[in-house]
Amino acid sequence: MVKSTSRRIESIDLLRGVVMVIMALDHVRDYFHINAIAGNDPTNLDTTTPELFFTRFITHFCAPTFVFLAGTSAFLYGQKKTKKELFKFLMYRGLWLIFVEIVIMNLLWWFDPTYGFINLQVIWAIGISMVLLSLLVFLPWKLILCIGLLMVLGHNFLDEITTRGQDFFTVLWYITHQGGFIRTPNHLILFMYPLVPWVGVMALGYVFGRLYAQNYNSLNRKKMLLLLGFGSLTLFIILRIPNLYGDPSLWAEQDSTIFSILSVLNVTKYPPSLLFLLVTLGPAFLFLYFTENIKNKIVSFFLIFGRVPFFYYLLHIFIIHLAALLVLMVSGKDWTIMILDENIFTSNDLQGYGYPLSVVYLVWIIIVFLLYFPCKKYMEYKLRNKNKWWLSYL
Repeated sequence: MVKSTSRRIESIDLLRGVVMVIMALDHVRDYFHINAIAGNDPTNLDTTTPELFFTRFITHFCAPTFVFLAGTSAFLYGQKKTKKELFKFLMYRGLWLIFVEIVIMNLLWWFDPTYGFINLQVIWAIGISMVLLSLLVFLPWKLILCIGLLMVLGHNFLDEITTRGQDFFTVLWYITHQGGFIRTPNHLILFMYPLVPWVGVMALGYVFGRLYAQNYNSLNRKKMLLLLGFGSLTLFIILRIPNLYGDPSLWAEQDSTIFSILSVLNVTKYPPSLLFLLVTLGPAFLFLYFTENIKNKIVSFFLIFGRVPFFYYLLHIFIIHLAALLVLMVSGKDWTIMILDENIFTSNDLQGYGYPLSVVYLVWIIIVFLLYFPCKKYMEYKLRNKNKWWLSYL
């Protein structure tokens, strides 16, 4: 039976832990930076600064890596199970994550018990991708690879197909590729993470897990990681510089060199373009290459978060949002503006709210430090209670 070694699992957990910590920076920025909630786009070259742009850009690595490694973890989990058992686990866990996104995450994000605004984000995408992966696992791995590559490499050919409305096929297209809003009598629903590219990313992550099977030669794996890393970044440059293909937003020369570089890097996340995935997953492969055998206190710190990613994800959104509300209360300002409903898109209540970027980084460091302790306790609890089946869903 094929198993993964603890060392190999540590390298994956380390990468996951790093991106989870970086992800918190983006979410702190969402709640604390000046005009962030009001809709200020940090990648808008007309209004951003290099510091703000890179604060947002560095967090682009999080979602692709998280979804990709979810597929890898599914493969590693499946080495100890039959295909039927893996199907059952992925199906149930995927449905559970869909429920979590709709019911739990939207409450934590907005603090609105009426669910006036429902945003379907990365947990939703992972959930549905797991449901679909539960079906794909019965296929030969080469066919899964082809399906994943087709989705990731080819989906930008669909960029020109756009639609508006609330009929069945329009909503289906929102869910599948375009993204968009729909309105019900009591809810505004945003499909922020269209499925086609994300399902492909998870499928590729599943196939990627073969590199971490115990019988896979470590030297060959490291060669493959280098090839994938540099190959992804090289393909990004080949496609991006002449604006050949892979992103609906073309780059253009700007008034300064730094802003021209920002334009090149200003790739599309919703849905994730091919170029977005190349420039984010490429460094992830190189990270795995360079950190496979590293062990020190810094690694141990990040491993804590990488081993309890779902627990961390739930907790960090709640803590960040609660902190923003408490800061308003302590400063004598109207804390109710942190009860976010669909009116956040039409009212001016949040215009001017927020703090400088330096405050965002300070709050980020404090929150990550505070999260370390409950995450460590929960990780230790999981290690002591491996026989409890329900922990695999958390």
